[in-house]
Amino acid sequence: MMAEPAMDKEGQEETAQGQADADLGSQELDTEASVAFTVTHGKETHPVTFGLQRSVAELKTRLQGLTGVHVNMQKLLFKGMLKDNQTLEAAGVKDGVKVILMGSKVEDIVKLAAAAANAPKLEDAKVVQTPWSELTEHKKILDKGKPEDATLGLKGRKLPLPSDGLRGLLNSRGMKTRLTFKLESDQLWIGTNEVTQKLPIGSIRNVKSQPVTGQEEYSIVALQLGPTDKSNYYLYWVPSQYVESLKDQILGPFAAWF
Repeated sequence: MMAEPAMDKEGQEETAQGQADADLGSQELDTEASVAFTVTHGKETHPVTFGLQRSVAELKTRLQGLTGVHVNMQKLLFKGMLKDNQTLEAAGVKDGVKVILMGSKVEDIVKLAAAAANAPKLEDAKVVQTPWSELTEHKKILDKGKPEDATLGLKGRKLPLPSDGLRGLLNSRGMKTRLTFKLESDQLWIGTNEVTQKLPIGSIRNVKSQPVTGQEEYSIVALQLGPTDKSNYYLYWVPSQYVESLKDQILGPFAAWF
């Protein structure tokens, strides 16, 4: 039997180094901590296993493939709203917990927008609606005048919401009111001198607005807190430059498509 040719010293060193690299890679895979949990989206439930040191932004990319919800439209809720730069470990995600995904699929939004665009228009059945600011229930609040601490309103502009929220507003009882977003807990706080309501942002069904006739730099805003318009919480003297950003914060940036 012929003897196998002896491996030279250089070949032996390369083989040893390759084996060491493979062992190191295997160790890294074995030591990477992961967590198994479920993600619920509507009626769907998805089991997910993900690295604890991976970021929420990376998780959203994984969920886009699982659910069809684009990363830019995802809100992940677990003990409040998760931030993109958090790791799962920092967010407190553990084995067996449930993470809630809020967001609509792009194709669903496109279908709704197309359906709305193609809906027949009833040209012969035009209804002339009285502006909110001329209705008695709203006019009696507006007639009280702007609060002395009302923010200067601007017409025809869109600005980001102030970091400390909106102040100098009135509610339907004529009481001074302020809005504060608590994004770490995904809540909107509506505060008066008497009480502060802490509402989950996802519980607000809709946000509507109309400019104040003759003072279009200010608007009336209605937060729909229940299934019908009868549950509207009205806010007066909202600076018009913040209205669209307010809708985006509550309903998401694609609200105008619906």
